[in-house]
Amino acid sequence: MLGIVSKAVVALGMAGAALVAVNAKSFAGPETATFATLGPETSVPYGWVDFCQRYRGECQNEESAPQEVELTAAVYRKIARINAWVNENIDPIADADHWGAVDQWDYPSDGKGDCEDFALLKRRMLIEEGFPRQALLLTVVKEKNGDGHSVLTVKTNRGEFVLDNLSNEMRPWTRVPYRFVKRQSQQNQNAWVAIGPPTSAPLYVSR
Repeated sequence: MLGIVSKAVVALGMAGAALVAVNAKSFAGPETATFATLGPETSVPYGWVDFCQRYRGECQNEESAPQEVELTAAVYRKIARINAWVNENIDPIADADHWGAVDQWDYPSDGKGDCEDFALLKRRMLIEEGFPRQALLLTVVKEKNGDGHSVLTVKTNRGEFVLDNLSNEMRPWTRVPYRFVKRQSQQNQNAWVAIGPPTSAPLYVSR
């Protein structure tokens, strides 16, 4: 287990609900569960392919049934705490400065990373907490200026939510300022599917 994951488990246990001011009374979620319209299978981001070359044990190429998270107030709090903890404890840095590469996906084991590194750590921490991998989907989006960005989509029975390194808020996917491009398939983490109307994928993701 990564050292930073171990530290996170301890920190989250000590901090409890103090990290994110969310409780059962304030938990609401979207009035209507909304889910992204998925298209056909599409190209796999180079960053994921390269990541899997270095972390083969975490990229098994196996088919599995889709799963979703049963979103209760307690589950919402747990996901929100992990999202906030990662955002507050990882220092943002561009891949060029961090790895000397244009786009390298990796765990921020040294406490530094960019958007996809944040998303990878959140995904791993949520899996460690017992959440199904099939509901935790690495996702490529475009910002308003066309730049590539990566977030983690959490598929729940109350809709799809986004965990973003640029916000501590766990937001419904319809309430983020991005154009969704593609994400991991629920059936196979090494297959990626298009989201919404066809659009060109960014060459790399950053921020």
